[in-house]
Amino acid sequence: MDEHLEANRRHWDELVPIHVRSKLYKLEGFKAGRCTLDDIEREGLGEVSGKSLLHLQCHFGLDTMSWARLGAKVTGADFSEEAIALARSLAEELDIAADFVCSDLYDLPKNLDGVFDIVFTSHGVLTWLPDLGRWAEVIAHFLKPGGVFYIVESHPTAHIFDDELETPELKVRYPYFHQEPMRFEDEGSYADPSADVQHKTTYEWMHPLSEMINSLIAAGLRIESFNEYPFCAWKMLPFMVQDDDGCWRFPDGNQSVPLMFSLRAVKETMPLMAETS
Repeated sequence: MDEHLEANRRHWDELVPIHVRSKLYKLEGFKAGRCTLDDIEREGLGEVSGKSLLHLQCHFGLDTMSWARLGAKVTGADFSEEAIALARSLAEELDIAADFVCSDLYDLPKNLDGVFDIVFTSHGVLTWLPDLGRWAEVIAHFLKPGGVFYIVESHPTAHIFDDELETPELKVRYPYFHQEPMRFEDEGSYADPSADVQHKTTYEWMHPLSEMINSLIAAGLRIESFNEYPFCAWKMLPFMVQDDDGCWRFPDGNQSVPLMFSLRAVKETMPLMAETS
C-alpha cells in the first residue's frame, strides 16, 4: 500500500473505538433501529429492496446496515481492519444480513467477486483518494450494465476555505487545483475533537468537480443527475450552525457557497455487435 494511504489507514484504525463511543455516531440509537441515512441519500437511490448494493469506504458499516434494513442485499468495503471487524460484529449482534470486506479501494477487484445493482458512497470519502480515474474504474468494474452509482459528498469548493477560523468569514487557504497530497497533523477526530489520537499524520487530496465527473464518464458511466446544496451533513467550518433538520449551514441564512453535492450515474449497457454477413 502507498505510504500515504498506509498512514491514513493507521489513523482510521485508531478512530474506530473513538467513534464507537462518540455522541455523533449514536451507536445505541442505531442498535435500537435508527436509520443513519439522510433524506438526500434515501431519496437519491429510491427503492432498494431486493437490490444488491456495494458501499465503498463504509467505515464500520452503520450506513451499510441501514441500507440492509431497507431491504438491500449489502456489501460494505473499507481499508480499516478495525472498522470491518466492528462492522461484522455489529451485523452478527443485530442479526443484519450484511457482508463486509477489508480492502484498499484500488485493490477491491482482487478481493471481491461479483457485480451489483448499486454502488454507493457518501460523506467525506473523496479527499482520502489519490486517483479518481482508478476510483471510477473500480465503480464501473462492480456495476452491472444499467446499474446505478450514487454519491453524496462535501463540495470541493467548500474545501478551499480556512477550516480553523472561528469567525464567520470565508478566507481561501487551500488550492482548488492541486495534485500533490496535503499533509495534516490531526488533533482528535471530527466525532470527538478532544480524543487522544496517536497516529496524527494524515494525507488528503483535492479533487475538482470536473475531475470526478470526467473520471466517471471515462469509465463508461452516464450522469443522470447532479445537485448542489447550501448546507452540509456535518460541521465543516467552525462557525457553522445546525438547524432543526440536523444539517449545518452558514449563520444568518447565508447560501452563497455550495457545501455539498449529490450525483447519480448509470453504467452504460454494452452496445449490440453489428451482424456480419
